[in-house]
Amino acid sequence: MSAPHEPSPPAPPAGAPRHSGLARALDAIERVGNALPNPATLFLIFAGLVAVASWLCAALGVAVIHPRDGSTLEAVNLLTREGVRRMFTEAVRNFMNFAPMGTVLVAMLGIGVAERSGLIGVSLRSLVMAVPRSLLTATVVFAGVMANLAADAGVILLPPLAAQLFAAAGRHPLAGFAAAFAGVAGGFSANLLPNPLDVLLVAFTREAVTASKLLPGYEVQLLGNWIFLAVSTPFLTVIGTWITDRVVEPRLGPWTGERGDHLADPTPDERRGLRAATWALVALLAVVGVFALAPWGPLRAEGATELDRLKPFFDSMVMVITLVFFVPGLAFAFAARKARTDHDVVTMTGDTLATMGTYIVLAFCASQFLAWFNWSNLGAILAIAGADMLKGMGLGGAALVPAFVALAAFINLFVTSASAKWAIMAPVFVPMFALLGFTPEATQVIFRIGDSSTNIVTPLFAYMPFLLAAAQRWDPKAGTGTLISLMLPFSVVFIVLWTLLLLAFYVFGWPIGPGVGMRLPG
Repeated sequence: MSAPHEPSPPAPPAGAPRHSGLARALDAIERVGNALPNPATLFLIFAGLVAVASWLCAALGVAVIHPRDGSTLEAVNLLTREGVRRMFTEAVRNFMNFAPMGTVLVAMLGIGVAERSGLIGVSLRSLVMAVPRSLLTATVVFAGVMANLAADAGVILLPPLAAQLFAAAGRHPLAGFAAAFAGVAGGFSANLLPNPLDVLLVAFTREAVTASKLLPGYEVQLLGNWIFLAVSTPFLTVIGTWITDRVVEPRLGPWTGERGDHLADPTPDERRGLRAATWALVALLAVVGVFALAPWGPLRAEGATELDRLKPFFDSMVMVITLVFFVPGLAFAFAARKARTDHDVVTMTGDTLATMGTYIVLAFCASQFLAWFNWSNLGAILAIAGADMLKGMGLGGAALVPAFVALAAFINLFVTSASAKWAIMAPVFVPMFALLGFTPEATQVIFRIGDSSTNIVTPLFAYMPFLLAAAQRWDPKAGTGTLISLMLPFSVVFIVLWTLLLLAFYVFGWPIGPGVGMRLPG
């Protein structure tokens, strides 16, 4: 995988005319979005607006009752003496605590060796030659949906990798980028297997059930969403493939720029390196498997369920992903004679991290905005006020499903952390929906659809600065508008069709988890 900030020739103009109404609308969104300031500047402007809004809301006495403990949550004025002092004294802490920063840099340490040694390039050539062209898009989307097993590491890894994969196949790299991003972030909750998000959300759902006292003796199931989310995986794969091939790629036009690595058979040195990398990967996975599954394993803890016991493994996922690239990359580098000493290996990682300058600037600006937004309480107030509005609409039955999906999707544009939103919303909606006959697991899965679908179109998505820098690898002029227009078709179609799929489960009474339906018995 090439570095996301490496200079590249401008993306070629589309070869086919784009006369459809959808294409014109997306082009207009792209022009408006790209007319905005640089993303780093945009985050600073947002931070300034948050400060002004905090002052105005505090002056107006804006406040809400927190649903968890009944306390009053007031808007905090950031333009006081103490607030301004905090902006200065905690700026470095905000930057250092910006979660994507450490994740990205640590992951790039491993990716750098695999990339600079040539392992990724050779592997991509082999994959492109092995996978039928008709299945390439579906493979990328499916890999993206499944990548939430790797938590945030999938967001960092897959879109840039898929872009190079498409370029190597002679297709537009931004189409591959969009397909992977749609899968990994737009389909974030779906998976064939239980994933770390199940553990996070169920904890808040259980707490909401206990606090409400409405369902005495009811035990919220950890796998209470698994059947629906497993069905959603091929469902979203088919939808994402169709959107990529029929909407996104035709709009981008044919790709006549660099194709990445030439599609030639591996050289003898490269074949030797691939064999060494394969054995190194097998050995690494065996060690990690023992660490996670053996009763004495360091990546295992005590717990009531297998997912609880695997929590240290899930918490270590970024480091595991880093090693999955570093160890095979190291084996490939020495076996293929791409490196001779440890100095060569350190140079590889250093060269990759040297390309991250633009991302670091963006991350600093984004970290200040997100910290100020959190200090002001405006995000939590917005979420609680939205919940109160939906509660007051008096909807019931199936009509509640799309309404709650829409609310979660809207709030996700401003508060992108799933666990942070659910911590606020679960105490309100789990009891409310229970009174209307919904199981707590059903309320949780409705939330997850809205929470996932708008990740790919909000500028406040924590990894958006990194993804924008990665897109600029193939189109140096790409801006926020480029990404939003690229991903908007996925977001709209995902949220509509995914909601309709859930409504089918509701209407036909299909289980959404083992022994769990959408409606309470009786």
